[in-house]
Amino acid sequence: MATDTLKSKPGAQGATGGLRRLLLDNGALTALIVLVIAMSALSGDFLTADNLLNVGVQAAVTAILAFGVTFVIVSAGIDLSVGSVAALSATVLAWSATEAGMPVVLAVLLSVLTGIACGLVNGFLISYGKLPPFIATLAMLSVGRGLSLVISQGSPIAFPDSVSHLGDTLGGWLPVPVLVMVVMGLITAFVLGRTYIGRSMYAIGGNEEAARLSGLRVKRQKLAIYAFSGLFAAAAGIVLASRLSSAQPQAAQGYELDAIAAVVIGGASLAGGTGKASGTLIGALILAVLRNGLNLLSVSAFWQQVVIGVVIALAVLFDTLRRKAGAVTPAAGASGGGNRGKQALTYVIAAVVAVAVVGATSLLHNGSSGGKDQKIGLSLSTLNNPFFVQIRNGAEAEAKKLGVDLTVTDAQNDASQQANQLQNFVSGSLSAVIVNPVDSDAAGPSVRSANKDDIPVIAVDRGVNKADTSALVASDNVEGGELGAKALAEKLGGKGTIVILQGQAGTSASRERGAGFAAGLKEYPGIKVVAKQPADFDRTKGLDVMTNLLQAHPDVDGVFAENDEMALGAIKALGSKAGKSVQIVGFDGTPDGLKAVQDGTLYASVAQQPKELGRIAVQNALRAAEDKKVEQTVKVPVKVVTKENVAGFEG
Repeated sequence: MATDTLKSKPGAQGATGGLRRLLLDNGALTALIVLVIAMSALSGDFLTADNLLNVGVQAAVTAILAFGVTFVIVSAGIDLSVGSVAALSATVLAWSATEAGMPVVLAVLLSVLTGIACGLVNGFLISYGKLPPFIATLAMLSVGRGLSLVISQGSPIAFPDSVSHLGDTLGGWLPVPVLVMVVMGLITAFVLGRTYIGRSMYAIGGNEEAARLSGLRVKRQKLAIYAFSGLFAAAAGIVLASRLSSAQPQAAQGYELDAIAAVVIGGASLAGGTGKASGTLIGALILAVLRNGLNLLSVSAFWQQVVIGVVIALAVLFDTLRRKAGAVTPAAGASGGGNRGKQALTYVIAAVVAVAVVGATSLLHNGSSGGKDQKIGLSLSTLNNPFFVQIRNGAEAEAKKLGVDLTVTDAQNDASQQANQLQNFVSGSLSAVIVNPVDSDAAGPSVRSANKDDIPVIAVDRGVNKADTSALVASDNVEGGELGAKALAEKLGGKGTIVILQGQAGTSASRERGAGFAAGLKEYPGIKVVAKQPADFDRTKGLDVMTNLLQAHPDVDGVFAENDEMALGAIKALGSKAGKSVQIVGFDGTPDGLKAVQDGTLYASVAQQPKELGRIAVQNALRAAEDKKVEQTVKVPVKVVTKENVAGFEG
């Protein structure tokens, strides 16, 4: 019932042939060793004990998700929902333990059952509903994310302290997420290699019809397979939220692709029938080493995505070449004692090589150490927004002026990805760190880690909760929201109907700007808000959402958008009405927004000064690194920019 096993071809029995066979049969392990060697040679910060543990922590969530996905891929399926299920399970736990007042043990159980239930729904739709796995799990991806947002009302929920310890360390050095990853890996190996359902997975993946004819109850087995995937997704969600000390409704976006990539890089075939837990773990470690090393080497966040995509493509290509060359790919649990002995020998050889490399590169870097310029890391919540691009530009210009080595990373509005980047900064011998948090609570644990290592942290635009920062360089989003309400209400003469385009759910900027606008609008009872919908700070979504809202409210008088990008999308949707019969107020004062103000299509933008934020943040980071006095709070003024004063405004 096991899958087809590729037999080794005769010939090539010499030392060279044996080495070639060893490399082909253990391609993922070979790639991991090569990566470790390369990163060790390129960065003296890579092979520190703290950084290696950091790599393990960063691999943990992806690996746990990938272990669950391994079951699915071995059986020739696919699960695109694991990221959303992880976020939903964590949100259920946090809501149950806080809002509902449920005992933590029961809340954890409910969270796990939520993951299993999502997996069972996937399995039922696939087995009995005859939906393709891609479609069924794609639907669950959307449903899971939507339910997470509904339960949390779009805002992060603080995690119970008793569960948050899963993100801590044992004995002050061993990270709990790494222990959880190892335990889940051992469970995966046991299920695949030692149980009836594990053998069934290989049989179904190898030939589903043959498995059915041989007496397997394929439909029931698929229910169990997808339930396993949901269970592991729930575990990953709990570990992830524990690291962030909060359940983020937008957490783990795109993690399903990382999980699938880890399984494929680890040697599994998307056609089904092959795959093992050790390969999946190695695949997850490869992704973590890549991201960690590229951060330490100050490689652009955009190029990091390119590199990881190339690695995934090469992994699949290598798998094809390996099969053509006749490399052995045994099903887990199907190999005899001899094969297990060879596999153990392979891992011993790999360990010896790794230790040798560690020693050699340590000597190399110790011998070549010298004086360094001040190094500062800047972690931005996103670079897919002109406002934050302007912050980066201001920071880079000031760093160049001061002779500072500045490394910039893009968290892509993912709090967990930002946590990883901040941990990489802490491991990278930086003088100071600047952070623009995706979420103020979620950034706390990573900033506390920097506090322990006496690395000063400067927060920019948004503060960090439950951690010490040397300074906060920011505008007042609440005050800006109030100014926006006043500007729009006065332009409309104190009466009329308006719609609100909200930012990304869960972000502090959206919450604060929305709260400020609501507070400012209380002074104008003649203004009625007829609709408010999130458009995620995105211009395209702003266009789509505004187009939809106009179907229900064609006679709207005004629009408040929580950033200029959404306001520009609304202008496109309104067409000739923009700036004439419909007045629009944006937020941020981006170059495109100010141009729209000048053109008269955007009435006003509540302008921050993003370049100034970046410039001042670098100045304060350098002062903190040099143990000079830094003001705890540095306020950069905001102002309402209209057509009357836009010419004299410099953002």
